Amino acid sequence: MTGKFFCMVLRIHMDCNGCYRKVRRAILSIKELETHLIEQKHCRVSVCGKFSPQDIAIKIRKKTNRRVEILEVQECDTFNENNDIQGPLIINAWKCQSNYDQVETCCTHEGDTKEQQELASSIT
Repeated sequence: MTGKFFCMVLRIHMDCNGCYRKVRRAILSIKELETHLIEQKHCRVSVCGKFSPQDIAIKIRKKTNRRVEILEVQECDTFNENNDIQGPLIINAWKCQSNYDQVETCCTHEGDTKEQQELASSIT
């Protein structure tokens, strides 16, 4: 596991609820991932955590048996003593205009509540 915090956006083809569940199970089983966002309509998955981007893409590829394409990688390397992010965490996928049924968020950071509120207000 690396010491740097990465946020990565992937493209994974999901055309049915079964595909969505397979991708979700694979993401939840990877210990290095701290947060994730799945956009079923746009076939995008955003993940954040302390990991190597290439290794996570390979793990997801092996677990789902689907092609995984890395669209964007952001590196955040400012942490405080509790390993919490000090600056704003920005992922373009969080600012999407999707229906609530098609977006699943799983957030554990305390510092990104502003982005969560913006996402919730854009959905409603």
